[in-house]
Amino acid sequence: MRTSFTKMQALGNDFVLLDRLGADAPPLPAAAALARLADRHRGVGCDQILVLSPPETPAAEVGYRIFNADGSEVGQCGNGVRCVARYLWERVGMAADGLRIAAPGGVTRVFRAGPGQVRVDMGMPRLEPRDVPFLAASAESGPAGQHRLRLADGTVVTLGVCSMGNPHAVLECSAIEDAPVAHLGPLIETDPAFPERVNVGFVQQLDRHRLRLRVWERGVGETLACGTGACAAMAVLRARDAVEPVVAVGLPGGELLIEWAGAREPLWMSGPAEFVFDGTIDL
Repeated sequence: MRTSFTKMQALGNDFVLLDRLGADAPPLPAAAALARLADRHRGVGCDQILVLSPPETPAAEVGYRIFNADGSEVGQCGNGVRCVARYLWERVGMAADGLRIAAPGGVTRVFRAGPGQVRVDMGMPRLEPRDVPFLAASAESGPAGQHRLRLADGTVVTLGVCSMGNPHAVLECSAIEDAPVAHLGPLIETDPAFPERVNVGFVQQLDRHRLRLRVWERGVGETLACGTGACAAMAVLRARDAVEPVVAVGLPGGELLIEWAGAREPLWMSGPAEFVFDGTIDL
């Protein structure tokens, strides 16, 4: 089937966007076809596929689904929703400020924040293990929401957990360049303590206003940037008053601004989103 797409990226986290908003839109490709679309050698190549559709809730103007490069579906994507916002504003002609976009993990509101920049109300971080979900009984709980978890290879890690509409584990490290992302990332992602698998963030705190972060994304591997990962890292540290309410998070692909006043308040993320090219492909 001939399929039209738009390639977009946000801090190097790249996406193939499929527009299924119209009444005559073709059906969603099967998971194997989506994985082929994401293949960097035999398809277009991307970290995730974003599929726009009419919303299934009256709380939003637009809906979208998110599929990893392996074809698995996830609940939310911080960088992806900024790309969706720009597409809706500039290709569909929808109103700019306050547009509500529904993903399986929840509804976000998007606002223009300057040329090519999008500010997103990501909702309230959920830090309770059951909301991630994280089977806390599998780990030794420590102070301020920290958990000691023994992995399959015997390594013991200390981590915080957070849901931003998708699950995150956050590990602190002293030097981000030396973080064992490729080794510990897949071990933590697939640990039985995370029944839905988990995204794994390795965060270095420079001071109370600046963080550095690398993320191993479930179903993808390490990416250049992860928006919800930046939100989760800030929330885990902010919950124990280790950072200020406004933090710049540096990722390999660039910088995001994360704002969170604290409990019972929404968390805000600001950053860029860019068009790359349009095309068609046979799936």
